[in-house]
Amino acid sequence: MSLTPEAQRQKRLRPLQDGPAGALRIHEIYASVQGESTHAGRPCVFVRTTACHLRCGYCDTAHAFNHGSWMTPDAIMEKVLSFGLPLVELTGGEPLLQAGIFPLMSAMCDCGLQVLLETSGSLPIESVDPRVCRIVDMKTPSSGEVSSNRYENLKDLRPHDEVKFVIGDRTDYLWSRVLMETYEISSRCTVLMGTVFGKLAEKDLAAWMVEDTVPARMQIQMHKYIWEPDRRGV
Repeated sequence: MSLTPEAQRQKRLRPLQDGPAGALRIHEIYASVQGESTHAGRPCVFVRTTACHLRCGYCDTAHAFNHGSWMTPDAIMEKVLSFGLPLVELTGGEPLLQAGIFPLMSAMCDCGLQVLLETSGSLPIESVDPRVCRIVDMKTPSSGEVSSNRYENLKDLRPHDEVKFVIGDRTDYLWSRVLMETYEISSRCTVLMGTVFGKLAEKDLAAWMVEDTVPARMQIQMHKYIWEPDRRGV
């Protein structure tokens, strides 16, 4: 018997249950080169949280759905600062599923770090510290999770935020263009477009964007070209 949507959600959030008070469940923390966003190419510390309530068809980090270790905010900060890098990204999984992520991001900003948050866009973003760059990944039709998008987030964007569209086919591309125009996203912040790795040729997306003079920035997942596409910790 298939589970109801709410039952599916609760099952996906089980890894976040019964943790120590104040702790966050962290899948991995590592330093690498930022592979996406306007910060691509910069050395960066990645803090990847455990668990996601979505199941996108093109997800490349399913390994973060489970496992991970419970860590105190102090332990996370100590690990992040040990790399000596000024840029840090909170990613997942879905970081905003854990309430402790909000004060953690503020603490990172207080330490002088430049903080990026990669979030699915299905959860409210207005409570994120205004110093944080919110990279909102709007789910395109091929993700299978387009109904999970929280469009109110698009009205709360700041100039230093970024909106990302992962394009798997022409339908995704046209859907993204309509959303950009409807919410005037490019006038609010930087818009990023990238392909589903291995599904849509980058040259095709580039051609569409040039032909339509789309006010967006094309990106590739740089780390998948530097290392093996499925390599962890990069």
